[in-house]
Amino acid sequence: MKSLKTLFLTFLKIGAFTFGGGYAMIALLTAEFVQKKQWLTSDEFLDMVAVAESTPGPVAVNSATYIGYRIAGVPGAAVSTFAVCLPSFVTIFIISLFFDQFLALKYVQYAFDGIQVCVVYLILSAGIRMLKQLAKNALNIVILTIVITAMVACSLLAVSFSSIACILVCGAAGLAVYMVERARSDKRRDRKQ
Repeated sequence: MKSLKTLFLTFLKIGAFTFGGGYAMIALLTAEFVQKKQWLTSDEFLDMVAVAESTPGPVAVNSATYIGYRIAGVPGAAVSTFAVCLPSFVTIFIISLFFDQFLALKYVQYAFDGIQVCVVYLILSAGIRMLKQLAKNALNIVILTIVITAMVACSLLAVSFSSIACILVCGAAGLAVYMVERARSDKRRDRKQ
């Protein structure tokens, strides 16, 4: 049985050593829960990322809540969420006490510059790892191509749009893909009968 203590310590460690938010945390979550502990399969992890990104709130907190619930129910969700938030809360609280003096230190600026490079690497490595696990079929390739093209176009053209609209459009697209796949499987089943 996966104990609450193990969940707490694991998420405390991840919360303490992840810089750059939830997307940077995805690489650590994959290493910890899919590869090392094997509490989740790759497919379950991809589902968790999709749920964490599409629900309101920070990806890091949503991921911790989802994994905690998946592993140990409601107590696991509560413990995981608390543990992943605790290091950030303590750090921000301490920094707020000495905020002006803290920002004036040149070594702090150097550290933030180095952390930005690490964050880009963590997000990129997590994205590449997830792409490798994605099924290589025509539908996934078309969707991935459309998403990458849209992201690049929006970045180059400095287009801004509502994240709520994006979530609704992506949800509708996901529902449409599900319905098409379901209709195909129903047709295959009918032919076999």
